[in-house]
Amino acid sequence: MSRLFPPLLCSILLAVVSAPAAPLRGLIDGDTYVSPTGQFRVRTPVRTELGGKITDTTNVVTFQDDFGTHVSIACFELDATQRWEYDTRGLRDYLLYFLTDLLMANFSARFPGATIESARFLPQLMEGALIGYVLLPGGSEFEHFNRVTDAPPADPVVAKRGTLLFVRHRYLYAISTELSERATQRSTYTLTREQEDEQLSARLIALSGRLTFTNDRPRTP
Repeated sequence: MSRLFPPLLCSILLAVVSAPAAPLRGLIDGDTYVSPTGQFRVRTPVRTELGGKITDTTNVVTFQDDFGTHVSIACFELDATQRWEYDTRGLRDYLLYFLTDLLMANFSARFPGATIESARFLPQLMEGALIGYVLLPGGSEFEHFNRVTDAPPADPVVAKRGTLLFVRHRYLYAISTELSERATQRSTYTLTREQEDEQLSARLIALSGRLTFTNDRPRTP
C-alpha cells in the first residue's frame, strides 16, 4: 500500500490548507460535512461565519480557525496489502505499526527531529483505537500568532500533535489535532506532559463523537 498511504500521510502533514483555496469535494449539509466518498459525516468543529475554513481532498478534510482549532480527518480504504497487515498483526499492533512505521516516516521527513512522545490504546473507543502523541520541531500551524515579521522564527515552537487511529468497515481513519496553546501562549504556557495528553485525548475523543458512518446505519431485516 505504499503507493496510497504516503499521499494520505502527506495530506495530514500539509493539512490541505497549503494549497490554494478550491471548491470542496465533499458536501456541507447544514452544520455537517459529508465526505466525498460518502463513508462518513462529521459535525463541523469550526464556524465559517466566524472565519473558520474547511478544505479537503478526496480522502482528507481539514478544519481550521483563528481560535486554536486545526483538525484533519483522513479516511482511506485498506487495500489487500494493508488488510493482510491488519489481519496478521491484529488491531492494536496494526495501529501501532501504522503510527511508528508509516505516519512517523512522513512526519520525520517534513520535520527533522520529530518523535513519538507516547501512545495509548483505547479498547472501548471505536471498537479499539490508538492515540499517538507526536512532537514536531517547527511544525506548528499556529506559529504565525507570535510573528512580528515574515522572517522565520528564531525559536520555532515544538508542536505537539495528537492523532487518533482506528479502523471502521475496512477503512483506516486518522483524526489529527494540534495542541495550539504551545504556540499561542508561549512564555505563559505551563501544562505538564500529562495535562497535555489529557487535553489532546479529550479533544480527539470529542471529535470522534462528531462522526457518523454510512455503513453503521440500520439495515432492513
